[in-house]
This record gives sequence, structure tokens and C-alpha cells, in this order.
Amino acid sequence: MAVPLTDSEKRKQISVRGIAGLGDVAEIRKSFNRHLHFTLVKDRNVATPRDYYFALAHTVRDHLVGRWIRTQQYYYEKDPKRIYYLSLEFYMGRTLQNTMVNLGLQNACDEAIYQGLNPGLPFEMSSVNVETFKVVVLVLWNSLHIVNMHSPLLTLGLDLEELEEIEEDAGLGNGGLGRLAACFLDSMATLGLAAYGYGIRYEFGIFNQKIVNGWQVEEADDWLRYGNPWEKARPEYMLPVHFYGRVDHTPEGVKWVDTQVVLAMPYDTPVPGYKNNTVNTMRLWSAKAPNDFNLEEFNVGDYIQAVLDRNLAENISRVLYPNDNFFEGKELRLKQEYFVVAATLQDIIRRFKSSKFGCRDPVRTCFETFPDKVAIQLNDTHPALSIPELMRILVDVEKMDWDKAWEITKRTCAYTNHTVLPEALERWPVSMFEKLLPRHLEIIYAINQKHLDHVATLFPGDVDRLRRMSVIEEGDCKRINMAHLCVIGSHAVNGVARIHSEIVKHSVFKDFYELEPEKFQNKTNGITPRRWLLLCNPGLSDIIVERIGEDFLTDLSQLKKLLDFVDDEAFIRDVAKVKQENKLKFSAFLEEQYKVKINPSSMFDVHVKRIHEYKRQLLNCLHIITLYNRIRKTPKKSYVPRTVMIGGKAAPGYHMAKMIIKLITSIGEVVNNDPYIGDRLKVLFLENYRVSLAEKVIPAADLSEQISTAGTEASGTGNMKFMLNGSLTIGTMDGANVEMAEEAGEENLFIFGMRVDDVEAMDKKGYNAKDYYDRIPELRQAIDQMNSGFFSPNEPGCFRDVVNMLMYHDRFKVFADYEAYIKSQGEVDQLYMNPREWTKKVIKNIACSGKFSSDRTITEYAREIWGVEPSAVKIPPPNIPRE
Repeated sequence: MAVPLTDSEKRKQISVRGIAGLGDVAEIRKSFNRHLHFTLVKDRNVATPRDYYFALAHTVRDHLVGRWIRTQQYYYEKDPKRIYYLSLEFYMGRTLQNTMVNLGLQNACDEAIYQGLNPGLPFEMSSVNVETFKVVVLVLWNSLHIVNMHSPLLTLGLDLEELEEIEEDAGLGNGGLGRLAACFLDSMATLGLAAYGYGIRYEFGIFNQKIVNGWQVEEADDWLRYGNPWEKARPEYMLPVHFYGRVDHTPEGVKWVDTQVVLAMPYDTPVPGYKNNTVNTMRLWSAKAPNDFNLEEFNVGDYIQAVLDRNLAENISRVLYPNDNFFEGKELRLKQEYFVVAATLQDIIRRFKSSKFGCRDPVRTCFETFPDKVAIQLNDTHPALSIPELMRILVDVEKMDWDKAWEITKRTCAYTNHTVLPEALERWPVSMFEKLLPRHLEIIYAINQKHLDHVATLFPGDVDRLRRMSVIEEGDCKRINMAHLCVIGSHAVNGVARIHSEIVKHSVFKDFYELEPEKFQNKTNGITPRRWLLLCNPGLSDIIVERIGEDFLTDLSQLKKLLDFVDDEAFIRDVAKVKQENKLKFSAFLEEQYKVKINPSSMFDVHVKRIHEYKRQLLNCLHIITLYNRIRKTPKKSYVPRTVMIGGKAAPGYHMAKMIIKLITSIGEVVNNDPYIGDRLKVLFLENYRVSLAEKVIPAADLSEQISTAGTEASGTGNMKFMLNGSLTIGTMDGANVEMAEEAGEENLFIFGMRVDDVEAMDKKGYNAKDYYDRIPELRQAIDQMNSGFFSPNEPGCFRDVVNMLMYHDRFKVFADYEAYIKSQGEVDQLYMNPREWTKKVIKNIACSGKFSSDRTITEYAREIWGVEPSAVKIPPPNIPRE
């Protein structure tokens, strides 16, 4: 078998990665040397690989700075409407490669760092490509011995990919919601929108997952340990955020007094668009104690304790809450939510007031035009406090009339709903608000009263409707329903896939939809093709560029042109070859990381996402056990070899999710060590699934598992990444799977199981797992094996909780879809045995994945929610004088 090209070799073939201009290479090499020397204070004798990574990161960052400053100047001069994307999570992953891709610098950097540190060779290095250079050096060395043995050239030869691997992921998110925010930032910059991402600079991101004896163990993610070359602290924009205190109603207005102050220190990270010289900003806030923090303790002489207590204030930005689709209701989390909102709104208003035309035009000093200049998008309910906080500023600080302030607030804010699971909805105790944010509680009560008065006039006497629609939920513990607050206080509410938006309208917010149907929209999620194709799959990008050019990278709908190549033998061969190379590469990675040998010609069946009952990793487990039992029963039969890879993190407090991980690893122990099974079935748990691991596994996958119960997964975005990278999908009609099947044709996916209507019908009728257990022998055998300790011989009762849940309180109806899933997996096997037909379906899927670009999603948000138009204007680069 041919040795696959390395990514760096593939890059050299791809024009979209930037032609390595001679000047560029020399300039980058010079800059790299300068940073190694002046920024890192190292020479090559003591420099570590990490030093080289930092030198390269600073070199690449230098190329951003001029564009970043120029972009901000351009916005200041043109004064466009600004878009503020507020999110408690931005799951950015690594930055170096993405920045090189978007600036078209990859090839130049690749050559420059390979050539290395010696500018004093007897010929001009920058004019020689890397391969030629290697030959020249060997010839010179062997024949003339001209090159000094101490020249760094012979010892450096840095490999770009190895340096990229040193970078820590910025894991400031849990999963889909945080990664969506990151893709959106990329698209907003690429579409030339004046957009800002605002969030929290968590000192510790999503935990690192270790698997110890088959169990998940969490480790703190100290991602800032070595420093972050991509951020710039902005202490000059530090802002105060108030907590606690009390409210005074005075003749001059309402005053929130005797508060505790925490300072919000901004850190800015550049967000480059794709080859358009636009560089937007992600601003993340870090909590700092003010110098007079705990003044009382200073005054009673406990100076040391007072300084130590500064940590209490700074804990606000210490750690990301690791829950996905689950509301915990902790005070520290509410503090985080208000912290990001309060700091961000001060910043938004400062920028609104000080914009270029603000100082001369008196209209801009009043807030009439605020919604024409500012759009605030709330990424789920986490930043919902933006609504009462903006009201507080307008009414209490700017002395505006309530009704005018409310109109401005509603026209400014828009809300994206991300989940229909009841346990995920934020419902804060009123008592907590009373203590922490007393003025906001008053404002929320006032908003709710006016809202209920309005509903009562439209539906007189309908007390139950008032109860259902109230922001305040009565009961033993009065609670604030943040989703209701968001719907009332926004001019637009959207779901994130068509089926989800329908559920939002007709189920979750049914009463609100009846009240204001025009407010509700759909915006199907998308992914950035820069990271999720060009960066992670250079081989596939290359063969697509050869066929249809490179415009698809900013207009993914152009992939439709690949439909002309579905029967093209050369293209079929190329697509299959790229997939095989990606599988070989990932196999080598797994062997190095996990010391497991896998068969690269087996089907790579991949299920990666957060571990949650609704995502039904247990259904996958039942298929694995069934397959295992079949091979054991008839070992002579021919089977399609499979490597099943499951990965994802479980929330630390989610017992069932942790049991699911233990079950997967235990099944793997049995299956992988059974001599009867051999190479035909392997089960791998991919430890510490994160953005940088997704970039490796997704291009190598053959089969993508998207098997949530219909009506539970709002959209999914992993499903889109697999589709774009040449996997076929086995999935239910849930989330964006529905639209994927519509785009590519249902016959080109493996769709199985209950639809939303079937699930609803079953809920009415009642789901009885035991009926399936009694009726289906293979299912019964699998469950009995789990229950008896077959997969946990040292602890026979280990999985009784899991079995008990599946049998008696499974909200997600795993058994109801078991038969359909097993049957569908049989169809997968059949097709996989015909590589040509399999690859033709792959090509159709890639060709029909254009809808799922985040560029399309953001264009829809821009036009239909924010009231702005994407701009194709290319800001002049820093080396061209401004007009």
C-alpha cells in the first residue's frame, strides 16, 4: 500500500493554502528568528519545541495585527450596525493553523520553519523549495563540506504539523453550543460583518478526560499554563460589575447602592475572515478584585486575609461549568452570567456613544437610534440578563421613560433557543436574585406584570394561560423562567433546525407563538468550511479544488457542481483514496496514543459527542453486543470488519453518563480480547474528545452515528462535519438530519426509527420496554449479558443501574428503535461491501452539504434578524496605503 502523503506535503499541492512567495518565506523566517530571540529570549541551543511553537505563533500573529487595527479603524469610520454575539461558551480549539489558513500563509510558514534559523548560508535560501533544499544541503555536505556542522539548518528542519500539535485547545465550551459560537465568529468575519463575540475568559476550560480502569476521571484544564499568544489584555477598558446591595427609590430615581464591585478585565483575541483582510474581535472578560476589596478587613488589621479573599471575587471567571443540556442552579453560575452581561453592555454603550458620528450628531447621544446601530444575539438563555440589565441602564442611568426603554430593548435583543429538554431550561430561584441582583428582580417583576396585563386583555379570564406564560413560576420555591424572559424581551426567537423550530413554536413556546407568531424563525445551524474541510482535510479539499476551483470555500453551495462527477471513475478513485489515507493516518495516531492496533481497511464507525441518555450511546452499545454475539455464534460466516469508536465527555455529576462510558470501555475489554473475534470487530473509547481530536477523527470516519430519539436533538453540527468530510450517516429523523436527508436524498443516508409523530403517539400510549425485551431474542440476550456481569466479571452487578433504567424508566425509548437500528446497520454492511457504490453515495453527500455552511446561517441571521447585509468589500491589507 502506498505511503500516504503527510498533511504538509498535501498542503504544498493546494493553491488555496497560499503560494509560498519568496519574499514571504524570507520575511517569515526573519520574524521567527526575531521572536525566538527577543520575545522568548532563547537561542536554538536551548529552545524547546514549545518555544518554536510560540515563535511561530507570534510570527503569524504579527500578520494579523495590521489587519486587525485597520478593520477596527474601518468600522469606526463607516459606523456600520454592530453585531454583538453574547455567549457563555466559545469552543475555539486551536488558533495557529486556522489563522494561517485564513491568511493564506500555510505554505510560506511551512517552508520558512523547515529552512530554519540560519540566514548566513552561501546562497539565498528563500528561493529554494524545501525538497530542493534538502538535496542541496546533502550534496554540499557530502562533496564540499561547505556547511558548518554547527549551522542550525542541519539540525532544525522543523515540521509544521508537530508544532501545531503543541498548542493547547481553547476549550471554553462544552459541545455544540460553544463550537457553534466559534464557527459563527469565523463566518461573521468572512462575511465582513462588524461583529464582536463576548464571553468569559475561563482560567480552566472543559476538563481533560482521563479513562482510568474504564471510568472517566476529570482533570483541570490549565490551558493558560504556558501563556496564550493570541490574546491581548486591555486593562484600559477594565469595567466595574456590581453584585448584592439594596435598592433605594428616591425622588431622583432608583439607586442600586451598597454593592460589592468586581472588575472585568477584557482580553481580546483576533478573529480573521477568510482572505478578506477583515479581523474582528472576540472579547473575553476576566474577573479582578478591586484594590479596595474587603476594606473592612483591612481596617480591622487583617491585611493578609483581605488579600487572600481577593480570590473570592476572581473565582467568577475561574472555571467553565461542565454541564451540557443540564441546569444546575448554582450562585457562582448566576454571577458568571451577570458578569459577562454587565461588562459587555457597558462596553456596547461606550462604543455606541463614542462612535465617529456620535460626537457631532446629537441624535447619537440619545438612544433612539440604538437598535439601528446595535444588535445583541443571545446564545441560549445564559446571557438573558442582558434584557433587564439594558432596561436598568436605560431607565435608572439614562433616565429614559419605561415604555421607550422597553421598545429599544426589544428591538435590540434576539434569542436563539438550543434545547427542548426540560432539565436544561434555566429556572433561577427568586430568593437568589433577591440577594445577588435585587434591582434586576424588581425590573423582571415589572416586565412580567406588563406582559401578563397584555395577555389578560387578549385572553380575559384565562388564568391558566397567565400561569403558563408568566416569567415567575409560583410554587414552594418561586423561580424565574429565563426562556420566557428571553421570548418576551426579544424581537426575534429562533430554533436551530427546521424540525426544532417547529417544536419550539408548537410545543415549548406554544402560547407565545399564538401571541406573536411573527417573532418566531428558523435558522438551521452550520459549520465553517475553513476549519471543517480545508484545515482538517487537505486531501479532500485538494481533489475538490482540482474539479471545481476554490470558490466553494466561501460559497459552499458550489459543491453541487460535484454531482457532475458522481460517475467519474477518476474522482471516485480519488475520493476513496483520500479516505483511505485519512484512515491510515488516524490509525497511526491511535497506535501512538492508545497503543492499539486497528485494521485501517475496517469500516470506521464513529459516534462522537457529549455522553447523554438522549444521544443514545446505549443504542450503539446494543448494536455492538448484538454484532459480537452473531460473530461468536457463526464465526465461519463472512462479516464486514468494523472498528467502532465512541468518544465524548460526561458531566462530572451525571451518574448515568459515567456508567455509559464504563459500559463502553467494558464491552471493549471483552470484544477486543476475544480470539474468536479477531480483526472483525474492535471497540475503542476515544479519550478526551475535543476540537483538535474531532479534526483528526472526522476526516477518517466512514459511518457517522446520529441516533438521538426523534425530537430531542435541536440540530447537531457534528452530523454536518461528517457529511462534508465524506462519511455516510446512520441516523434518526431528528435535528438537522432531516434537512441533510432532504438535501442529499433519503436514499443516500441510512435513516431509521421513529419519527417525532411516532414518539408523541408512543408517549400517549405508554412505552413499555419489557414488551421489546420479551419479543426480541437478540435484545434480550444483550441485556441479560449486561445484567449478569458478562462484561464486568469482576463486578457482576456493575451495570444493573443501566439495565434498570433501560427496562423501567428510559425517557428516550432505546428499545423501541433497536430492531430498526440493527436492520439499518445490516444495510450499512451490505453497501460497504460494494466500495464503488459506497463512494458514489459519499460523493452525493459531499455535493449536497453546501446548505450546512455557517456562512449561509449567518447570512440569514444578518438579513432576517439583525437587519444588516454581508459585505464582500475587501479591506486593503496593511502594506497598501489607505485612501
